[in-house]
Amino acid sequence: MSVYHTPVLLNETLSLLVTNPSGIYADVTFGGGGHTAGILSRLNEDGHVIAFDRDADAFQNALEDKRLTLIRGDFRFIRNYVLELAHEREDLQARLGEGLDGILADLGVSSHQFDTADRGFSFRYDAPLDMRMNREGDLTAADVVNDYPKEDLERIFKVYGEVDNAGKIAALVESARTSSRIETTGDFDKAIALALPKFAGHKFLAKVYQALRIEVNHEMRSLEKFLQGASESLREGGILAVITYHSLEDRMVKNYIKTGNTGGAETKDMFGASLAPLEAVVRKPVTPSNDEISANTRARSAKLRVARKAAAKEER
Repeated sequence: MSVYHTPVLLNETLSLLVTNPSGIYADVTFGGGGHTAGILSRLNEDGHVIAFDRDADAFQNALEDKRLTLIRGDFRFIRNYVLELAHEREDLQARLGEGLDGILADLGVSSHQFDTADRGFSFRYDAPLDMRMNREGDLTAADVVNDYPKEDLERIFKVYGEVDNAGKIAALVESARTSSRIETTGDFDKAIALALPKFAGHKFLAKVYQALRIEVNHEMRSLEKFLQGASESLREGGILAVITYHSLEDRMVKNYIKTGNTGGAETKDMFGASLAPLEAVVRKPVTPSNDEISANTRARSAKLRVARKAAAKEER
């Protein structure tokens, strides 16, 4: 399990998430199964975990536990999956009807995805420019860099990669693809080489690759739909825990917890009460300890935000 992916902020997440040992929890990013195993370890025989992942590779880590239900699917559809499971599983129907006790989302790319060369997530390998978390998806990173208009490429690199010279990168890509299709990570790195800074080139490339990955997997739209579906799927008092790895994700989660929408525009009822369905459990995000970062450098940018499903507003 640890070879596939090392779970980040494991103990911190479990201590805040699992409040009912007999509850039903969802781990919507199963990955290496580390967080799921941790949740199961804190549940009694009546507890249950529903685990999701859209990457078929993750299911090589399937755990043998009658308290676990695995679903291959995109977490943006969590509400639909929960409703469908309530219809199919008579043993869980009544409890699922009341809502989940907790939901966990670890938004990071798994170590397995980064370290498997032919997935195309990393510039460390010369491999097909793919980046699909679901290998059955239609859009690849090669499609993006070869087929998107220059203006769209600039937007992606600027918004999703947060790089200052997005226009130059887009122009270099447009120029390179006129002579031959950009098919591999090596082709792409060569195409944008003139845009790389003299120092911290790897850090710059990581941001550019992040931008492509986000576009290929529709990560921002998926996260927005997930947050909406998660809040609808929790019971009153249920816990939502989300681990993010870059500022775009963290800002969306923070805004949703505070206002009930990812844009951060606060909405209130006619009496001035907030309509946000969640309330923060911790004021500031939980971050990894220095010891964890030393043991797992990929944890260094992780932030855990935790919220509770608010009680229904009483009519006045």
